[in-house]
Amino acid sequence: MAIYALGDNVPKIHSDAFIHPDAIVIGDVTIGPNSTIWPMAVLRGDYGAIVIGDDTSIQDGTVIHASAGLGTVIGSRCVVGHLAHLEGCTVKDDSLIGSGSIVLHRAIIESNALVGANSVVTNDTIIPSYSMALGVPAKIIRDRVKKDSFTMIVSNYVENGKRYKVDLRRID
Repeated sequence: MAIYALGDNVPKIHSDAFIHPDAIVIGDVTIGPNSTIWPMAVLRGDYGAIVIGDDTSIQDGTVIHASAGLGTVIGSRCVVGHLAHLEGCTVKDDSLIGSGSIVLHRAIIESNALVGANSVVTNDTIIPSYSMALGVPAKIIRDRVKKDSFTMIVSNYVENGKRYKVDLRRID
């Protein structure tokens, strides 16, 4: 695994988390239990802290960064889709960030919200609970997400992480 300290900042990764060998985790990064960090994801905590809660999936090719004095927090039971970019934002529990989405500085994705694939959530935007954010820039569609909408997806990624911890092996 490519896990790096940067000066005194050493990643704190729960022993029950799964970090794919081709992911990169640098510096001030905390990853909670049963969370999964998939291939080619980059979590770079060099200018600020990155915190990933419990049971959260950070999928292939995602980039998570923090700006000076502005950390990035992703709550528990979240799914961050392939090739997303999150920087200096907050994603609260039980939310989904679609593949290819961008969520920028000081944006807040409230619990049980969804950012659609390839959407851009600009600086200082708040996506309310149970809402969808779709488009470029993202437009809010209220009351479209039901509680527990992502439970099955979250559970699948937690189980897949456990499977990978046991069965993944390099053969070349």
